[in-house]
Amino acid sequence: MIKKFLITLTIAAIALLGVACQQTSESNANANVNTGETATTTTAGPDNSDITTTTDKNGVRTETRTFRNNPRVSKVVVTTSNGTRTVKVYSLGGEERELKSEPEKALEATGDAIADAAGWVQDKSTTAADKTKKGAKTAADKTVDTTKTVANKSKAGARSVVDTTREGVKKTANEIKKIVNP
Repeated sequence: MIKKFLITLTIAAIALLGVACQQTSESNANANVNTGETATTTTAGPDNSDITTTTDKNGVRTETRTFRNNPRVSKVVVTTSNGTRTVKVYSLGGEERELKSEPEKALEATGDAIADAAGWVQDKSTTAADKTKKGAKTAADKTVDTTKTVANKSKAGARSVVDTTREGVKKTANEIKKIVNP
């Protein structure tokens, strides 16, 4: 009986100690934010990107969206200070441009839409190859259609010639029969 009581008492003491440590940990985290350290969170963003949000002791909020595999944009940095929002876009080569067109969509838009808004031109060689491929397919499709049309018309024309010839042969045969057998 005493053994059960001691075990229960020990379990209760450990549980109480765990709760106390958790509260101390949370209060230390809150104290660190209030004493000047920054608070940082990272979440998954759209278009294969990550968004890291940081707020410093002065209340300046910085949201950095990093793209994992966009061929035109490496990251977007949105800084909000005293109600003023600035958006900067960085290319893979490190070029920086301020985003003036639709900056409110910088954390949701696709990387290509952001690159277009920043004024970066898409790789034209890829576009030209895609258009050439599409044009060749269209030309091939039209050639097949035209060939089928010509074949159908030729077939119909050949039938017409055969039918006309057949009728002519029958008429000629009838005329010959009339002459031979009056």
